[in-house]
Amino acid sequence: MGNCCPICQPGQIAGFDAEIQCRVSLRVFTTGFRSQITGITMAGLVNWMPLLNGFSSMSSGTSEHVSAPRLGGPYAWLVWSLAAIAFGYAFFHRVTPSVMVSDLMTEFAIGGAMLGTLSALYFYPYVLLQVPLGGMLEVFGTRRLLSVALLLAGIGSFLFGTAHSLEVAYLGRILIGIGSSVGFLGSLALASKWFPANRFAFLAGLAMFIAMASGMAAQAPLAFFIDLYGWRSSLLALGIFGFVLAALVFLFVRNAPAESAVPPDAAADAVSPSASARWSDLFASLRLAMVSADVWKMAIVAATMAGPMLALGGLWGTPYLMVAYDLTRTEAALYMSLLLLGWAISSPTSGWLSDRIGQRKLILVWGSGLMSVMMTIIIFVPQLPFAVTVICLVMMGLSGGVMPASFALVRDVMPTRLVGATTGIVNSMTVASGAILQPLVGLALDLSWDGTIMDGARHYAAADYRIAFLLVLASLVIGLLTAFSLRETPLEDGTL
Repeated sequence: MGNCCPICQPGQIAGFDAEIQCRVSLRVFTTGFRSQITGITMAGLVNWMPLLNGFSSMSSGTSEHVSAPRLGGPYAWLVWSLAAIAFGYAFFHRVTPSVMVSDLMTEFAIGGAMLGTLSALYFYPYVLLQVPLGGMLEVFGTRRLLSVALLLAGIGSFLFGTAHSLEVAYLGRILIGIGSSVGFLGSLALASKWFPANRFAFLAGLAMFIAMASGMAAQAPLAFFIDLYGWRSSLLALGIFGFVLAALVFLFVRNAPAESAVPPDAAADAVSPSASARWSDLFASLRLAMVSADVWKMAIVAATMAGPMLALGGLWGTPYLMVAYDLTRTEAALYMSLLLLGWAISSPTSGWLSDRIGQRKLILVWGSGLMSVMMTIIIFVPQLPFAVTVICLVMMGLSGGVMPASFALVRDVMPTRLVGATTGIVNSMTVASGAILQPLVGLALDLSWDGTIMDGARHYAAADYRIAFLLVLASLVIGLLTAFSLRETPLEDGTL
């Protein structure tokens, strides 16, 4: 290829494959100096397109459109992976209180109910935002919303980590919840635009795998870190990570492949004229989705499978193992992470299986039923051997990991224009299950507490935990009964 620029010589730009060619006009301004470089010809700019978009947004000249990256290509994986990591970051925050129970109770002089409320404050804004987020992602784009959300989560981490009053801790936890709300839906939105439709269930499961792996990191590894440096330092480190991830998302994520061929500002301008129409469509879709019995059935099944994982893996499972089997915090967190490991393994594999056999309902029924059996054993078998408890936790994770199939069922059953709103409703209910169960279990523990204080925190007996876990079992039974009535045939607008 010949040289078209007097400044660049062939071979000076290394590491670029010969996939595409583009011409970009750049105008670089510095104090007291102005130069213009035109006609730079490069090959293989697909993987560097976000950087060039940033440059071209500073240019006063024009830039020619570049062919968009292909669906499912390397750049698609980069874009989706950043959103999936953001979801993992959100999930890490979701379960961190489980290894801080005694620290937080002592620091803020609170009991189980108040601790459950502090942990659940993450979920309340998260839940409220899920329904409108489906439309907001279409109007404003995943890139913008996810970047801002991660910044808020980082700020919330700093507030929580430096809090010396319960009110400041509340505010920090709320900001973390707001900032964490975009990750999962953002990853689904990018998966739907950057990958073929037949990869959707697998990618939803893979996102859940990343989240569960993050949840595992928030168990024994985080407990070890807290033992060394304290719970405040861990939250400050999480805040820094959130800021770095926000910058990476803003630099590299594009809402759709076509946007990688034009500057981000131009892409945003292309969306804005139809913003009011999109909002109108959003509210119309929400009205239809919220009156559909099928939507609420899918939401209930998903929520009752997610709830036990959030109640046990997210808060109360680790202290239960510490009391029931005389384990250290790090040991208990390590074994509780097996629940998340089972979920992590099952999510992508069950997503792949449901895509292969096309049987979402069957998988959800079996998953919900097996979770109910395992929870029944943990609660009602007296003096359950530790090895059996560990097996039950792993099996609960494996069976609960089929929950992402409910999102694939949404795509199968709902009319296309209602998928976004329905996904938001279903996801909001999965998170609401944690917001409901965590404080309820804490309240049940407080009601059965015998007044014992150890190391400045309330001490609950193993029997108290098993009684409180009856609430978890009740939710599982409700979900199982609902799963039998799920629809698998597509709905039309007129049948909603």
